[in-house]
Amino acid sequence: MADQRKCPDCGSLEIVDDAHYAQNQLVCADCGFILTEGLLTTTFADEEHLREVSYSRSTGQNEQQSRCKQRGIRRVQDLCKVLQLPSTFEDGAVSYFQQAIQHPSFRLVSLEKKEMLVGCCVFVTCRQHNWPLTMGTVCSLLYADKDLFASTYLHLLKELQLDVPALSLTDLVKTHLNSFKLFQDSSSVPAKYAENKEQMVARTIQIMELASETWLVTGRHPIPLVTAAAYLTWQSLHPAGRLTCPFSRFCKLAGIDLPPPAHLRLTELHDILLRMASQLAWLRVFSLDRRSVAKHIGDLLQHRRFLLQSAFSPGYASKGNSLESSTPAAGDTAETMGVVHIESSPTGEKQECKSRQRPLLPPCLMNPRKIRRIAPSSSAPVITGDEPILDSEIEQYLRSQEEVEEIRKAQALY
Repeated sequence: MADQRKCPDCGSLEIVDDAHYAQNQLVCADCGFILTEGLLTTTFADEEHLREVSYSRSTGQNEQQSRCKQRGIRRVQDLCKVLQLPSTFEDGAVSYFQQAIQHPSFRLVSLEKKEMLVGCCVFVTCRQHNWPLTMGTVCSLLYADKDLFASTYLHLLKELQLDVPALSLTDLVKTHLNSFKLFQDSSSVPAKYAENKEQMVARTIQIMELASETWLVTGRHPIPLVTAAAYLTWQSLHPAGRLTCPFSRFCKLAGIDLPPPAHLRLTELHDILLRMASQLAWLRVFSLDRRSVAKHIGDLLQHRRFLLQSAFSPGYASKGNSLESSTPAAGDTAETMGVVHIESSPTGEKQECKSRQRPLLPPCLMNPRKIRRIAPSSSAPVITGDEPILDSEIEQYLRSQEEVEEIRKAQALY
């Protein structure tokens, strides 16, 4: 032992000499506090001149990870454990986080955005391994803002140049419905509202396939549509007592948020189902509406291919244009041939008869948004096309070498 010294941390007198990298230093044997550190001569810049360097100024200290990076790695690992992901997923998510935190675009961002990076790295890893996981699940675990998470996710994909495959509708339905509380034995859910998970998942997938065939999925966020499809499924499995349950209460019973566009998606699904129901003979005797059509979803899904072909016209006729049609073949009716047909009246005169069908097109084409047109200002110059063209602008309109030669000859004459 060296001369009698006292540990400033714990007050112990057990101070020993310890060799660290062949350098002697005084260490407290009870708590491990280093009283004096040895001198290193490893890879520091001053060592080129054979100068002794303390450990705190050596490369060993500089190579330590920052506290922010260590905290982020622990958050990634904890999130993977909560989601019960395989160990390979955890390694991949940690690797992505280390790449992101060292990237100049994310080095000086706020702590909130670094927390988003944790969830984004885990989300990217799951998507690349085709593991069903939604942004909503990650945001709920991190108590994160969904808009900020989505923007950070897109920024991460762009900066790290990551390729993430899209999640299939089947996997998305299974993942989203796993968070529902309607399948659990909970005192907050009445017995008449509890439902079998397998049956609900299977029928919701069928409704989502119908939505995909009728363009309702195209260009839309899938979660509101899946929520609306789950609500219709839940009503159709046991209509008695559920048809009067509003959409908002269903989401409250399921323990999920009601996305704002979900009501619009539900209305679009109702319109498709009502149009299909009009093609079934045994349903025409009922006056079906958006509430009662849920009773017959099982029949509509069973014959959906035929009903879609019967309910929607294969062609499209714009307003103001007429379709000239040849005489229908035997067995063809006016409803199945097209949108507009020419038929003979009892008096022998021809008249147009429009079918009740409408074309099966995306909603953005059926109900386009009205673009507000701004009237031109009176002070703005009126362009007539007879404005003079400067010589410097002529070259922009020349397309061939012959034209270039001709303009040069014309300029030489003048």
